[in-house]
Amino acid sequence: MIDTAWTITEQELIPRLLGKEIARGSDVPEMLLQVRGHRMAKAAIENAVWDLEAQVKGISLSQLLGGTREMIACGVSIGMEMDIPKQLERVEKEVAAGYQRIKLKCQPGYDSKVFAAVRERWPDILLSCDANSAYKLGDTDHIASWDEFKLLMIEQPLWYDDFYFHAMLQKRINTPICLDECIRNHRDAQAALELGSGRIINIKVGRVGGFTEAIAVHGIAQQHGVPVWCGGMLESGIGRAHNIALSSLPGFTLPGDVSASKRYWTDDIIEPEVTVSATGEIVVPQTVGRGFEVRKDRIHELTVRHQRLA
Repeated sequence: MIDTAWTITEQELIPRLLGKEIARGSDVPEMLLQVRGHRMAKAAIENAVWDLEAQVKGISLSQLLGGTREMIACGVSIGMEMDIPKQLERVEKEVAAGYQRIKLKCQPGYDSKVFAAVRERWPDILLSCDANSAYKLGDTDHIASWDEFKLLMIEQPLWYDDFYFHAMLQKRINTPICLDECIRNHRDAQAALELGSGRIINIKVGRVGGFTEAIAVHGIAQQHGVPVWCGGMLESGIGRAHNIALSSLPGFTLPGDVSASKRYWTDDIIEPEVTVSATGEIVVPQTVGRGFEVRKDRIHELTVRHQRLA
């Protein structure tokens, strides 16, 4: 994937911007429209332009995007431990750290017993699960049994590219379905919400191709009265800073997967590193730009190849 993004950026995307006058980040999607797909590569370029636009205008990236929050609520995603006591230990660590929502990965054979164990230990925490498309429509009765665990949501239980069958499933269960991988743009969001495929949307700025489309998905969700939250994709500091800015928009009412740098990196590429308060919140920077300085020395240490295009 990295090699593909590198090639498409070097040979197709950047050449479409060189020598062009770009007034704002939202100009970029139209300039890259002839290149189909490659949403993450496009997001990297477009978001950099938004970041620069905020710096040129002397405002915060959050303000430029339309953010209204000074603090954002944070949750965490926890991988599967086949040993339930070890799983409970991991949940205990994150609850103690103050995170406001715990998300458990699940799959057939690893779901109900784990939910029951966590609920017995923490009856009142905000708990959700992420199936990553591990189930089929034939599992509807089993999934419906999870209603007893009072989950905040079930994330993308069926096929990654589907929202038709998700609509059928949502009609059979009380727990809200959260749509993730199947929402690639605001048109998907509109179609899915009109079908009743889910009641929550996870917005990942890389998955939808950049800030412009992320803001559009956010707008569709607001029109339908549907809450959104920001999903994480193992971002380092710059991407994490962008997620914080996006999460400051008014529709992001649920704790997102925007956690502290230290959960994934011993030494991040920004300063200060992203930290989460004891109450599970991150302060949204109000300074000019993204609010975090890039550690060019650290990037230089980690760089394995570079290309200058002009």
